[in-house]
Amino acid sequence: MFSYDSIRKMNETELGIYKYIIANLDKIPFMTIRELSEAVHISTSSVLRFCNTAGFEKYAEFKKAVQSEKESIRTSPPREDLKEILRYMTGTNTSAFEEKIESAAELIRNAETVIFAGQGSSGTLAKYGARYFTNLGKFAVGLEDTFYPVGNNFPHGGALVALSESGETKEVNNFVLQFRKKDFSILSITNSPHSTLAKLSDWNISYMMNHERINGGFNATTQVPVLFIMEAIARRIDKKNTL
Repeated sequence: MFSYDSIRKMNETELGIYKYIIANLDKIPFMTIRELSEAVHISTSSVLRFCNTAGFEKYAEFKKAVQSEKESIRTSPPREDLKEILRYMTGTNTSAFEEKIESAAELIRNAETVIFAGQGSSGTLAKYGARYFTNLGKFAVGLEDTFYPVGNNFPHGGALVALSESGETKEVNNFVLQFRKKDFSILSITNSPHSTLAKLSDWNISYMMNHERINGGFNATTQVPVLFIMEAIARRIDKKNTL
């Protein structure tokens, strides 16, 4: 209903109206122009200018478009891949999941050295995870090269967060074993809780999504849960630090 171009042209007042409408789609079809103007604390003429910016000549025309948008949202079922992600997100709203996140946060909070590691797509996520943790105040380093020489380059002790969808990537698992010799605590985030990497770890958080490969074997399993888990842990650390 709102195109990118129309939103881009909106001024600060119009953006305020837009945000209110998006948050109250169910109410708008039943609101008069005066009721809407009072709800967002502006004049009715400002509402009309907003309608014009959005591509509608009259407020009544705009309300009909909102009603159509609301009905299309209600009648459009989510795609199967979205359903899977929604099921996962719903399943995280448990005390058991929260305990895992809190335990992981405590592990990383107390570690002087924090390394995120992975290979391929997981390596890219490792870099993101390290940056996100650093943004929230816990310095971390992300490695996507699992052939990185550990040797004397790392101090003893610390925390390694190993990412692997399959948990069976030989190079990643060998990398983890090197950090074991350095007395690092190992947290892994994998799809399966029964993978080799999960067994090598002190703590494992698994997300158990449907495994998917396309285009000759490339991994297409969603990594949304990995991002969610990493961000949830980082936010628990940040929250504890600000108390």
